[in-house]
Amino acid sequence: MNRRKKLNQILRANAKKASAKLAPKNKDTYVSKADRLKLAEATAESTTESTPDAVSPSEAV
Repeated sequence: MNRRKKLNQILRANAKKASAKLAPKNKDTYVSKADRLKLAEATAESTTESTPDAVSPSEAV
């Protein structure tokens, strides 16, 4: 009984690993803190440049 149990345990573990490989990946890819900071700065710059209502100091004179 012990040998059969161990064999079934190994086969179940292998089947579980195989099905996990075939399962779709729902997780997003990791983005490092530095990359997130760069993306935030880039989007902040693009939003300030794209607003037409902003008056530059040279135009105010």
